[in-house]
Amino acid sequence: MNIDQIMDQLPSLIITYGTQLVMAIVIFLIGKWVAKAVSNAVVKGMNKKDVDRTISSFIGNLIYCGLFAFVIIAALGQLGIQTASFVAIIGAAGLAVGFALQGSLSNFASGVLLILFRPIRSGDFVEAAGEAAVVDQIGIFSTTMKTGDNKVIIVPNSNIMGGNITNYSLEATRRIDLVIGIGYDADIRKAKEVLEDIINKEERVLKEPGTIIGVAELADSSVNFVVRPWVNSGDYWPTKFALLETIKIRFDAENISIPFPQMDIHLQKD
Repeated sequence: MNIDQIMDQLPSLIITYGTQLVMAIVIFLIGKWVAKAVSNAVVKGMNKKDVDRTISSFIGNLIYCGLFAFVIIAALGQLGIQTASFVAIIGAAGLAVGFALQGSLSNFASGVLLILFRPIRSGDFVEAAGEAAVVDQIGIFSTTMKTGDNKVIIVPNSNIMGGNITNYSLEATRRIDLVIGIGYDADIRKAKEVLEDIINKEERVLKEPGTIIGVAELADSSVNFVVRPWVNSGDYWPTKFALLETIKIRFDAENISIPFPQMDIHLQKD
């Protein structure tokens, strides 16, 4: 192709490639704006649901980067550049990173679920991942818990979401389940009256729902009563300890025997 032919085709080449360049710039600018708008909308929606701002910001940035990468590939394609190799490289890199960070990504996903659905919250007393403790802080990858003796336990979020969660603080009230045994020679009616009197005098016991007191079992060496009062969740342990102490003191004062295991030892002289 000589100079004259190039000069003849130059206007059409300028129009063709100029149009492609303009379209690529338009795709880039509009795509970038859409990616930012979608990212901001997701972040605002998560913030309205009181999602931790660290999580919402991270997810927003992740969405923006993914959409922006797609916009760049689309703009390059508009210029006539083969983008299949770019897509393959990005896919392979994403797969490699996914395998390398499999455990971390699982913990991150579990952390997002914990914050979104809130099966546990800071300050709740829970049993989760084989631990019974108070939730101190829910992080992106792990949850910090504190035991009653002030030990700090850091549990990966996937361990919490992967098992059963018992939340003792989720409901406003809890039921105390006591089993009180008396001797077979004791007066059952008197024992029940004493238990009812103790429950009625305990101010922390709720009137509704009512307390259940009844004979549950005729065991090998005792007649077992169940005592099931309802209390506010924050009063559970103090009330339980107080009831057990009061029952022992009252039973001793009323001469109501509480059976306990005994062992007889016989000594034989030769």
